[in-house]
Amino acid sequence: VSEQIPQLISEFVLSITDNKLAIILIINVLLLVVGMFMETIAALIILFVPLLTLAQSVGIEPLHFATIAVLNLMIGLTTPPLGVCLFVCANIAKIPLMPVVRAILPFLLTNILVLLCVSYVPALATWLPSVLMP
Repeated sequence: VSEQIPQLISEFVLSITDNKLAIILIINVLLLVVGMFMETIAALIILFVPLLTLAQSVGIEPLHFATIAVLNLMIGLTTPPLGVCLFVCANIAKIPLMPVVRAILPFLLTNILVLLCVSYVPALATWLPSVLMP
């Protein structure tokens, strides 16, 4: 906190672009890549606060950002080359990893499409909570 790392990350990305849509894309790509190689909780502990600071600086609601972050990291768990869930499924089914990877591809593409929809249409992430908690 005293080093102001969240603010430095926010300033760095904002020096590249201040376009909200481009920043959402940068956050999505970063979290997808991180999700492929790190556990979800560790990634959230390390990256959530700096990226939330960045998201809020361009007008993204915290609930919307949290939904984007969790979806990205969930997709990362099922994405090769190091998708942890793929190894678990292959070991449970006692089959090689490649058939599992081939079987997951249509679902992976669908998940990425849903991620893009949720990322760029905030109402998809915020509608239900706004109805439940007026």
